[in-house]
Amino acid sequence: MKTITVLGGSGFVGSSMVARLDQARYCVKVLTRRREKAKHLILLPHVNVVECDINDQAALKAALAGSDAVINLIGILHQTRDNGFEKMHHQLPRRLAQLCVELGIPRLLHMSALQASASAPSEYLRSKAAGEQAVMEYSKKLQVSIFRPSVIFGTHDQFVNLFAKLIRFIPVLALAMPQAKFQPIWVEDVAAAFVNALPSSSTFGKVYELGGPAIMTLQHIIELVMATMGIHRPIMGLSRNLSLLQGTFMQYMPIKLLSRDNIKSMMVDNVCQQPLANELCVLPTDMGAVISGYLVQNNPRGAYDHFRAAAGRAINARR
Repeated sequence: MKTITVLGGSGFVGSSMVARLDQARYCVKVLTRRREKAKHLILLPHVNVVECDINDQAALKAALAGSDAVINLIGILHQTRDNGFEKMHHQLPRRLAQLCVELGIPRLLHMSALQASASAPSEYLRSKAAGEQAVMEYSKKLQVSIFRPSVIFGTHDQFVNLFAKLIRFIPVLALAMPQAKFQPIWVEDVAAAFVNALPSSSTFGKVYELGGPAIMTLQHIIELVMATMGIHRPIMGLSRNLSLLQGTFMQYMPIKLLSRDNIKSMMVDNVCQQPLANELCVLPTDMGAVISGYLVQNNPRGAYDHFRAAAGRAINARR
């Protein structure tokens, strides 16, 4: 078994990816600042959780030593005083690539973002593009693959679940950029793309766009969530200027839900310019088929049906 070191392995996407790597019988090393955050991974048989401050170059180098491949999933949507886009999306990937070369680690898989570009309207997307460029500068010395997903959904996401909470408690939704386009992709499909690409030489030096089977506006996504939950709320779509105003106001709130930079990211259609590559061996999953499973508790009738089915299974099991 080869040793794969994952940065960001305790997060939403990372947890699915680490579980899939474990199932594939790789030895997986998950780097995390606090071991407590990755306790759900500790019991996996081939997973080792290591506390490491990735901003400490010496500590990061020691943690990476002995790896056969590195997967970088680190990304932030909101900047803080300690962790900004430049530091986390550009400088960290550059440092990782440098360390892989120094340590003789041949393989590096890097998570970027769809529509990353030096000319993008948001600092988030520009920093992601800078990170891609930094990694690709080492593509002659490393076996590099870069992935650009659209918005990612799944059981523990902060996208669909956030809107589900708002729908439950807010009578009218003031929706920023309602016509912004996305191509939502299931977290398990993203994880599969990475793991399938890991040993494949045909993926070396390539950049892959990851999107689901459907292109949807943000309003369409919200309407799908409401239909799944069985709750209807009026949607008040905001113009671009009002959306920017809402983002400016919300970025100063104690809990960061939205920022002006997020709004600027949505000014570019978050859709793929190319189909999902055949060599990744992934058939993308429909969003509606997945979210009905994890939004069921937000739907009173759905929760009732769920408990009734569970009770029926228990009775049948006793028989």
